[in-house]
Amino acid sequence: MNFNFEFILVSIVFISGLLYLFDKIILRGRRDYDAKQPKIFEYAQSFFPILLLVLIIRSFLVEPFRIPSGSMLPTLLIGDFILVNKFSYGIRVPVINKKIVDISDPKRGDVAVFKYPQDPSLNYIKRVIGLPGDKIIYKNKQITVNGQLIKLSDEQEYSPPDGSHKTGQKQYEEHLTGIKHNILLNQSVDNKSYEYVVPVGSYFVMGDNRDNSSDSRFWGYVPAENLVGKAFMIWMSWDSYNTTVMLGRIGRLIN
Repeated sequence: MNFNFEFILVSIVFISGLLYLFDKIILRGRRDYDAKQPKIFEYAQSFFPILLLVLIIRSFLVEPFRIPSGSMLPTLLIGDFILVNKFSYGIRVPVINKKIVDISDPKRGDVAVFKYPQDPSLNYIKRVIGLPGDKIIYKNKQITVNGQLIKLSDEQEYSPPDGSHKTGQKQYEEHLTGIKHNILLNQSVDNKSYEYVVPVGSYFVMGDNRDNSSDSRFWGYVPAENLVGKAFMIWMSWDSYNTTVMLGRIGRLIN
């Protein structure tokens, strides 16, 4: 089921704002001095400022998201609650997502939230690998960007932090143009080769869990207008395996 919370929030703010202004400008002067304010206008007066503040913060500053899948393991776990900087890639109009102020563009290595190109009602999170014009080669489970091989180091067996069973995957440290982060590889999965040239106005993204991620290798590029923001911090983490809060992840910055 598609649930557009942003559209609903904007609609509620708009309606409550209209009721608040209608009562303040027109009805208040017509009511008797000791007459009670109708409940609907009382509620609008109480909730409109709060809802407007929530809309401003959520649309232009910071928005929370929950990680539903393991495609960004080991960086992000299922059950992580993250904060996303909404103005990092420009200020956009709510609902229609049209950019009105240009601030900066995504960089290689950014962990970005975006609207899934094949269904914009869904939000995806992946790591930015390729910028507009980049030539990307993915071969033998390694990335080459514009002829430069991205190095992998520090191989070790991956152990899930929630204590669940081992997956047989290997964890590596990837050095992506100055950004160091961990990725997972499964050597039992076929070593398919891919080659791309990123179109102007688009980005090539991949999950850190390379062999368990639906990303640009399979459904194409992310248009710039689909960008939502840059993930920067984990504010809560719920371990569904042990049904407990993972205190050690709270406040962790996302690299």
